[in-house]
Order: sequence, then structure tokens, then C-alpha cells
Amino acid sequence: MSLSEQFFQNRRLENLVENKTSYTLKSAEMHIFETHQQAERVLLEFNHPVLASMLQGKKIMHLNQMQSFDFLPGESLILPAGEPMCIDFPDAKLKDPTRCLAMTIAEDKIKEIIDFLNENMPKSDNKEWRFTDYNFHFTNDIAIHQIIHRLLYLFTENHTSKDVFADYMLRELVIRILQAETKKIYTEKTLSMGGNNRLAFIIQYIRDNLDKSLSIEELSEKVCMSESNFYRVFKNEMGISPVDFINNERIKLATSLLNNPKNRIKDVYMECGFNSLSYFIRLFKRKKQVSPKEYQQEILRQG
Repeated sequence: MSLSEQFFQNRRLENLVENKTSYTLKSAEMHIFETHQQAERVLLEFNHPVLASMLQGKKIMHLNQMQSFDFLPGESLILPAGEPMCIDFPDAKLKDPTRCLAMTIAEDKIKEIIDFLNENMPKSDNKEWRFTDYNFHFTNDIAIHQIIHRLLYLFTENHTSKDVFADYMLRELVIRILQAETKKIYTEKTLSMGGNNRLAFIIQYIRDNLDKSLSIEELSEKVCMSESNFYRVFKNEMGISPVDFINNERIKLATSLLNNPKNRIKDVYMECGFNSLSYFIRLFKRKKQVSPKEYQQEILRQG
């Protein structure tokens, strides 16, 4: 993710470690941090909930509620107000700095967006939308990546209406992050959530039956919902349609099977529930940027 020319024209480089360039709008602030030399145990804390998103280079994050982990470009992290961060910069160089975006959003704005969700898109299990994991570390999907990129440009732009534009983008960003977190919870904790949660039940059912034909009609009947209501609830909470979720799970399974060079592609696609080899190859390449054959050849080279 690149920074605009306007950013480089206006920013002042005053510190080699976590040099900060800030932009302020009505409901949010954006800070661009640049580090031009190796450093360890750098402390940082914000007074509002913050979205941190890596732009360039690598950080090692040490947080109170999580183990240390690498923070890389294309990844983001949600932290609550007052959460201390301790950061290492193992690879930062003068001509190859580490760059990170940190965006704070007013808590009343977050509450407004969550209230809107609970009123207009209630969850199927009657629980309220909220940030349940305020140390949520995730890889940006395409939609979140594009919103952050647009906000980067908007904050640095000199436009009289940018507060209005930002309001819509922040709403979309918060909703998509909440959906991403919900998807992670359902994806990782379906078994522990029990059979009373219809969405958790159907996700586990999909995973247990990837080799079979799975239709919206069948899935909606399993959870005693109409097809239209099932589709709406699934997409509202997961941020992805049931068909896209099924295809993603099938590609995950195919990837795992292709890691074994003894598994033949024509057997793998059938075991994963695809009816067409050409469709499987096309979808696999779209998700992995390589064909199944190229993927398996790369695994053989690495082995």
C-alpha cells in the first residue's frame, strides 16, 4: 500500500524512530509512523480505540493480552483505548524504513455504528454486535484493504467535504472489521459454540460435508430458515455469501491435499466437492495466484 506524493511533500522527518505525521478529521485521526533505524522496546499507546495497519517493513509486537508476533504489510490490528504496545523494529533502515498507519476512531462514532448494526442487521443468535476481541490481529481482505487505501488518500487530501466522505468510509470499515471478527470466531470456534447456535452448526456441517453437493436450499432447511433469510443472515454476519464460504473452505481443503505430492489433481478436485475440473483450476488460481499443478510443483521443489 503506497503513500501519496502529497504525504511526502508535507511530512517533516524529525525522528528516526517512530517519526509521526498526523491528520485530523471530525471523528478520527490518522497517524503515519516511520522508523528509519533498528530499534527495540519502543512504547506506544493511544487514548482511543485504534486500527493499526502495516504499510511497509516489519514490526515485532508485544502486547499484554497476546504473545509476541510479527506484524507485516497487509495485516491490521485492533486495540482498545489505553492498551500499551511494545514494538521492535528488526529490519528498519534509513533508505528502507518501516511504515505503519494508526487510525484512532472516536468511541461515540464506533457506538453509533454498532447501534446501527444491532438495529438494522441483528445477529441470528440474538447477541449484540460488539468487538469481542479487542486485540484482533487479522489479514486485510480486499475490501478492507481498499477502504484503508481510500482513507489514506482522503486524510492527506485537501478537500472541503472530506469529513462527509470519511464518515461513510469509517462506517463501512467498522462493519467489515466486525464481520471479519465474527467470521474468525465462527471459523475457529464452531465446535465449542454448541448446537444451539444455528450459524455455528451450519458452518460445521459445511466443513464435514465438503465432498458432497451443498445447496442453499439444503443448508437453509438444516437450520429451519427460508433460503432468502438464511442467505441474508449468513452474509450479514460473515461478510461473505454461503457459496463463497463453501468455495473458500473447499480451496483450503484442496491446498492441504495438494501438499501431498501423491495426491493427483483429478482426485483432489472430486474429494473437495467440485463438479468440474476446469472450474476448480480456475477458482484455485484466482485464490492462490497459481494453478493446482504449479502449486504442487512448488511444494515438490521445496521438499
